[in-house]
Amino acid sequence: MTETRIIVALDYASADAALTLADRLDPHRCRVKVGKELFTRAGPAVVEQLVKRGFDVFLDLKYHDIPNTVAAACAAAADLGVWMLNVHASGGVAMMQAARERLASLPRRPLLIAVTLLTSLDDDDLTAIGCPGHARERVALLAELSAEADLDGVVCSAREASDLRARLGPERLLVTPGVRPADSANGDQKRIMTPSRAIAAGADHLVIGRPITAAADPQAALSAIEAELAVGSATPR
Repeated sequence: MTETRIIVALDYASADAALTLADRLDPHRCRVKVGKELFTRAGPAVVEQLVKRGFDVFLDLKYHDIPNTVAAACAAAADLGVWMLNVHASGGVAMMQAARERLASLPRRPLLIAVTLLTSLDDDDLTAIGCPGHARERVALLAELSAEADLDGVVCSAREASDLRARLGPERLLVTPGVRPADSANGDQKRIMTPSRAIAAGADHLVIGRPITAAADPQAALSAIEAELAVGSATPR
């Protein structure tokens, strides 16, 4: 498919709703994300249906368990034909390495990335769960662990993208949720950024949900974000 930076989050409670939205989008102009609620309610079939429609699918289940269990789950996800999947970096290097090694033997290996810190968490939240310190420092630590495990990249807030790009180099992917056009509500995200600023900070892929999925014309909303990115890329920095 044509390279695109935008991943549309299909955060729906049913396959019918997700597929109806997908049918209003061009699979050559975006990828899609399937998360926990949709996968739990609709199962693997919704992923397979999206793949049949020509979409690259990011399966966002954030696996976090003992190494063998996570490796087996990643292999099962690969069998669905997903483009990318993720694990929690806080599961440790051995867990991430086990997942990478299991996928490496496959003829069509999906990308494997690690979640650093959920974009709904800030410094106060970290203190409340017994991990005092700055969110930026924890993100950097977990990102470096994912690089040690030789994963393809990380999920991070766009606010940490510039620092992680410098730490990880150009070869690791940075996938950023918490991206909102300037005229959109923040929702439950705390560490957010506009699409053009996220790309300028070093992000490779932008996960965008409600600004597209809740729009009266989702494809038009997607086109508006594409136009913003095009203007941003043409603006001298």
